[in-house]
Amino acid sequence: MSAPLLRAIAPFIWCAAVAGSPPAVAASDPQLLESSSGFPTNEDLRHVRSLADPRLAPDGARVLVQVADSTAEGGRTHLWLAGASGSEARQLTFSPESDKAGERHGRWLGSDAVLFLAKRAERTQLFRLPMAGGEARAIELKITPTVDASRDADALPPRKEAQSEDHPEPVPLEVEDFEVAPDAKHVALLARDPETPGEKKQKDAKADVVLVDHDPHGVRLYLLDPATSALTPVAVPADVRHVAWAHDGSQLLVVSAGPNHQDDLGPSARAWRVAVDHPAAPLEWPQVPRTIGPARWSADDREVYFLAQASRDAPPGYADLYALDVSTGQVRNLSGPAHLAGALDGELLALADETWVGLQAGTRSAYARLRQGAFEPVAGETPVISALDCDRAASACVWIGEGPAQPRTLYLGTRPGATAARLALPAMTPRPWPDVGAQVIEWHSDRLTIEGLLFLPPHAAGARLPLIVDVHGGPTGAWTQRFDPLVPFLLGQGFAVLRPNPRGSTGYGAGFVAANKNDLGGGDYRDIMAGTDAVVARFPVDPARLALMGYSYGGEMAGFVEGKTDRFKAVISGAPVIDQQSEYGTEDESWYDRWFYGKPWENVEAAWRQSPLAGVARARSRFLLLQGEADVTDPLGQSLEMYRALRQVGVHVELAQYPRDGHGQLSQALHGMPTTEPWHGLDARRRIVRFIEASFAGP
Repeated sequence: MSAPLLRAIAPFIWCAAVAGSPPAVAASDPQLLESSSGFPTNEDLRHVRSLADPRLAPDGARVLVQVADSTAEGGRTHLWLAGASGSEARQLTFSPESDKAGERHGRWLGSDAVLFLAKRAERTQLFRLPMAGGEARAIELKITPTVDASRDADALPPRKEAQSEDHPEPVPLEVEDFEVAPDAKHVALLARDPETPGEKKQKDAKADVVLVDHDPHGVRLYLLDPATSALTPVAVPADVRHVAWAHDGSQLLVVSAGPNHQDDLGPSARAWRVAVDHPAAPLEWPQVPRTIGPARWSADDREVYFLAQASRDAPPGYADLYALDVSTGQVRNLSGPAHLAGALDGELLALADETWVGLQAGTRSAYARLRQGAFEPVAGETPVISALDCDRAASACVWIGEGPAQPRTLYLGTRPGATAARLALPAMTPRPWPDVGAQVIEWHSDRLTIEGLLFLPPHAAGARLPLIVDVHGGPTGAWTQRFDPLVPFLLGQGFAVLRPNPRGSTGYGAGFVAANKNDLGGGDYRDIMAGTDAVVARFPVDPARLALMGYSYGGEMAGFVEGKTDRFKAVISGAPVIDQQSEYGTEDESWYDRWFYGKPWENVEAAWRQSPLAGVARARSRFLLLQGEADVTDPLGQSLEMYRALRQVGVHVELAQYPRDGHGQLSQALHGMPTTEPWHGLDARRRIVRFIEASFAGP
């Protein structure tokens, strides 16, 4: 498995369904098909751009933002500059052909320069781009390595006697992350211990045995003086995860975690206070929970606000907001007593006398403002707003807004919820698309109220539509009213789409998100089937033409559905969990899964009951598996298990493997968002449509 306010119902007028033969789903090649209503073709989804990570200049005059090229253009990211006055945006950074990823993580260094990360040649480097003009140049960063496995006593090949007194030479750093101090006098750099020349010789000589979870190399923190390029190591133990600067630039909070997958044994994060003048003497705050995540200093630097695991019993990653008193080290929970109806989603910003925190409530995702101990949900211009950033004076802010029919858009205003202006950026889609008509609907299941999003194509009033039930990942995820190119594409193929948020989804409170503990494929399956029944009963949907698809936990639910019902003529499963025991032993991290059913060898019956493989003997529906070969979250072996089992019980099954794609990459490609793989998304979407069409046509 993978871990991730106001009601707005789009108007839609319904007419009685016309009797007679139901229209078939468009049978043309979906790579070329364009419906008369203007919905996107499969090829159109290869030409979608996206934007992220806006940063307002300290003086509030300009906005730095990351724009991703479309998949057809290579999917690389670049930095753009937008004027706060509404002037036309321009691209700031460009990539050589050898760089397949592009430039990212742009940050202002005062108002005169920009820092960003880019991979040139063999490593990711930190670049400085002056705003007065000139080329971006890499900052040369070298250290004398403190870790060199080739110098171990038992290293292979054995060292020659003449080499025993060699002195290590400085080697270049590969930067993983960085943050600029508010006063721009220092930059906090995160970098993994570099490979030494001796270690490279070991690899070249094929003396490259890997002892699992014994890698001495870690991610460490350095302070960079941007005026001199001098590097100072900070004595916080590896691995360093992230940092947060105090507003006066004199100190920072550093979060580290145990190296070599210690989090697989239990949360291992530690919080440190580092004074810029004393980087060799960090002070640990032991009262901070081991689950600490994103953090921000209060405006007066007297407190640190951070997210950490909720005090109530909830899946790992479901957070409360906490405050740390910098002088005493005491911690208090700010959100636990409030019993928020939504879920805090990981974004934090401290401004003057208020703190803003990301809040998902139902299918909307925005912010809550914490003032005088009370949370005030804030609605934005769109159903989903994110990436909030403000200038140094906290007088102006930028953020990203989006909705089912609106691609990501950059906004500028005093705060979300107030009057805001759209800033000019390149178009995110190759052409305007019709409104997808998202409707928030509700139904009841086991005395719970369940919510979902329903999308219907324009001809819905006069036809009995085929329906795709699309299940989200997680299970602690949720469908929100974000822009998702996959939805208008499916509508253009003639499908209605239901996206349910069954029990276990975020955005509905701690009790709801924990309601599927030790019950995966149980109550949440009933919620999805009840939602399917509600849509069939209330909307012009053909009950004989139902399909279900999902990715990650949605793919796992597809496996549960396969063994529990034959109502769906086609079932599509992307990157699923099929056998809890084998997946638990081969996935990258297991702590998340452990909350749901414990260690599978100690809870054999529970783990097997919650494995889709347990019901495969009852499988009847045609089944399609989509799997990235580089997936370590839900590994390839899971799809191979399901493929073999279904094939041997005589069910029609297909498995498509996508080389190089990891868990997130294939999902991004499938949904039509920018990716560096030019054809995987197009193939997956075309394969899904053809598979459903063939399944509706008959055995």
